[in-house]
Amino acid sequence: MKDNSTVDQKYNKLIVFVSVLIPVVVAVLFNVKLNDLGYNVEPLSFLPPIYATINGFTAVVLVSAVLAIKKGNKKLHERLMTFAIVLSLAFLVMYVAYHMTSDSTKFGGEGVIRLVYFFLLISHILLSIAVIPLVLITYVRALAAKFDPHKKIAKITFPIWLYVAVTGVIVYIMIAPYYVH
Repeated sequence: MKDNSTVDQKYNKLIVFVSVLIPVVVAVLFNVKLNDLGYNVEPLSFLPPIYATINGFTAVVLVSAVLAIKKGNKKLHERLMTFAIVLSLAFLVMYVAYHMTSDSTKFGGEGVIRLVYFFLLISHILLSIAVIPLVLITYVRALAAKFDPHKKIAKITFPIWLYVAVTGVIVYIMIAPYYVH
């Protein structure tokens, strides 16, 4: 029988591995174009509004999950949080698929709006990387029924994850006029 520290170490190593692997794989695949590899693939230009909508749904699900737990509905909270993770993974797959088939869209705004856009984009990207281990640690602590440590880290994870979801929608709305269809 393993003690909790051994189980924690096992999950911590997996969380570190996944938290490094996801951004590295995304960065590599972001620069891979399937057509350059000899595949004749049409650009998946229909995906950005879909994955932006998924970000919006993620934000709604996250808020709903917090409301559920505040009302004492642990089962609904658990289901909603699992769904939020699934939505985030769906976003990630679509985001990578879009960038593997399409050139990146350049933001065309000028002046202050350009600064706002790049602030939101850069903070969104950096926090989307930072939130990966936070989500995984928070989720594993809940699954392990370590609710006090779960609550403690969830207070950090929730606002960051919500910010990433909401800014994903805002960034899409700001760049949408510049997409080539």
